[in-house]
Amino acid sequence: MQIKIALFLFVGLLAFDSSAQEVKWLTWNEAAELAATEKNPKKIFIDIYTDWCGWCKKMDKDTFQNAEVAAYMTENFYMVKLDGEGKEDIEFKGKVFKFVPSGRKGYHEFAAALMQGKLSYPTTVFLDEKLNMLSPVPGYQKPKPFLNIAKYFGDDIYKEKDWKTYAEGK
Repeated sequence: MQIKIALFLFVGLLAFDSSAQEVKWLTWNEAAELAATEKNPKKIFIDIYTDWCGWCKKMDKDTFQNAEVAAYMTENFYMVKLDGEGKEDIEFKGKVFKFVPSGRKGYHEFAAALMQGKLSYPTTVFLDEKLNMLSPVPGYQKPKPFLNIAKYFGDDIYKEKDWKTYAEGK
């Protein structure tokens, strides 16, 4: 009996991934309110996904749960999950964005605006503290390249260097 318990605990420890970290995701409204009310607001990071997107799920698991990525992002950004096919209205800068039925599903106008009309999932979007667009980044990103992109915006490197110069030094 003790051998079974020990074996069970050992297998449980092997299955536990200590490098994974859970991220606290916000809604758009929660992040926008924090940005408007906090004395020293953070930038906003938006992960635009869909329920059917396999690469979105892979990025959630591989990239956003990476301990280094999660810690950096939590410290420097309000992190928002935005369903690119979500049905709820979203208000941004005095305009109400809605779901638009199209084809079998449809799309959300806010997601389309953030992705600059290119409906590609996943797309991650970086906004500054005043909710101005810094850049959309389409496609799946592994943890290390993603962290380089996040630091480019999060550490305000974009104010001093263009992306190409920064990326060449990495």
